[in-house]
Amino acid sequence: MNTSSIPPIGCSFSIEPHYYTLCDLKAVWGIVVEAFAGAGILTSLVLLVVMVASLPFITNRRRKSLLALQSSFLIFTLGLFGLSFAFIVESDGTACVARRFVFGVLFAGCYACLLMHGLWLALLDHQKRNPQGWLLWLGALGLWLVEVIINTEWMIIIQMPQENAMVLKPNICNIKNDFTMALIYVMVLLVAVVLIAVLSMTHKHKSFRKDALYILLTGILSICIWMVWIVLYIHGNKMLGHSDWDNATLAIALVSNGWVFLVMYTIPALCALTQGTENVNEESLEGQQYSSRNRVYENILKETINSQRSMGVGNKTFSMHDLDTDKRLESPYSGYNGEVRSHVYQATELTLITKGPGNMSHEGVLLKATAPPLVPASKSSMPREG
Repeated sequence: MNTSSIPPIGCSFSIEPHYYTLCDLKAVWGIVVEAFAGAGILTSLVLLVVMVASLPFITNRRRKSLLALQSSFLIFTLGLFGLSFAFIVESDGTACVARRFVFGVLFAGCYACLLMHGLWLALLDHQKRNPQGWLLWLGALGLWLVEVIINTEWMIIIQMPQENAMVLKPNICNIKNDFTMALIYVMVLLVAVVLIAVLSMTHKHKSFRKDALYILLTGILSICIWMVWIVLYIHGNKMLGHSDWDNATLAIALVSNGWVFLVMYTIPALCALTQGTENVNEESLEGQQYSSRNRVYENILKETINSQRSMGVGNKTFSMHDLDTDKRLESPYSGYNGEVRSHVYQATELTLITKGPGNMSHEGVLLKATAPPLVPASKSSMPREG
């Protein structure tokens, strides 16, 4: 029996040698990465279901517009955890072509969504209006397609047949410098995420400053992870004498960066979507426009009142109604309760002469206008002389 076909400890004979790393107890890194990747896939699926199911209960319209963008980010993160299994299994030509193409595509999708979220914060702070969510999603899609085109061209160049048939094509699994060079666009997106998050840290609303802080922490930790795996992948593993750790380096980078995306960005974003305390911030943002309109209306009303005061109004009762704009106009019969009154007060001539026309109150004017003509009692009681 060929010793190479003997499965390692932890694997059975039914498993193909190509997948021995998934169950080999001696390859501890494979089992650890596999466990964290599986937990990441399960967590991503749960968060995605919760995010979509909470759509009818989101009362904050501003954050509701980001739901498509954040759902796409979560799908790309789910793909990162799934891609880590491709680096755990044994390398071959087809697997290396697939995973090196998808590596940059998935990271570009995540960083494009983060960049559009940071742009949403910047526009919300400067333009004082809610940017359209579907425009941000289309912007992230455009940034992602750029990396797809770059990786496609890179794969075509690598796999292009050489003019001289004797010249062997390089093994794509052993390409290091060219693979990292093809990820320059992804690195540019990552730096842009950090910069736009720093600019959004000065947002006037506290809840949106928290969003910028989470994006900033996610970008900084991602930069640290990328610096470590690039150094180890290009020079570190060879210097340490572990030339077979390249796949382990990339798999660990995928899983660790995926968990950073979940813990530092996705979970806080989901909490911000479902909480209702931010409606106050939303109303304060929207209320600025209405308060400015109210101030304009009040100014116009005051100018109208001043112009009426300057004009000579003949009817004094009408002019007093116009000048008393601070009080709500009420009907003189608003206090009437339906009971028949036996005694009704009527102002006498002496009272009217004493008060004078300049000291008459609002009610006095109304009573004078509505009271019946005053007839002295002495004249009405004397008989007419024949």
